[in-house]
Amino acid sequence: MSVSSVQLEANATQAIWLEGVDFPLLLSVQVFTNKDGSQGVVYLVTSDTALSASSIQTIYPKRWKVEAYPKSVKSSASFAKSPTKTIRTQSNHIFACLWAYVKLESLRIKTRMNHVAR
Repeated sequence: MSVSSVQLEANATQAIWLEGVDFPLLLSVQVFTNKDGSQGVVYLVTSDTALSASSIQTIYPKRWKVEAYPKSVKSSASFAKSPTKTIRTQSNHIFACLWAYVKLESLRIKTRMNHVAR
């Protein structure tokens, strides 16, 4: 059955098993209201079965911030577009991408805008 078909109240958790995963997971549903008044639903899953729904919802935004780093390095600093073939040029490209990310972060802090804002 799909995760969206599980009947789960907001701020509650349920132990689930996902296909291909050999251990139980904990599912929580977060319901929120968008700026236009519509409602959104986010299904949050964790392998820490001792967490409460509020703990899962508190951890989620922090985790998302961690995921923003590799995404920004890949897209904003062109990490994935390396035309390099040798170890030295690959190393230089990696260093240049990381330096570009540092500069973008510095600019983001100064302007209070994100990396893709124009």
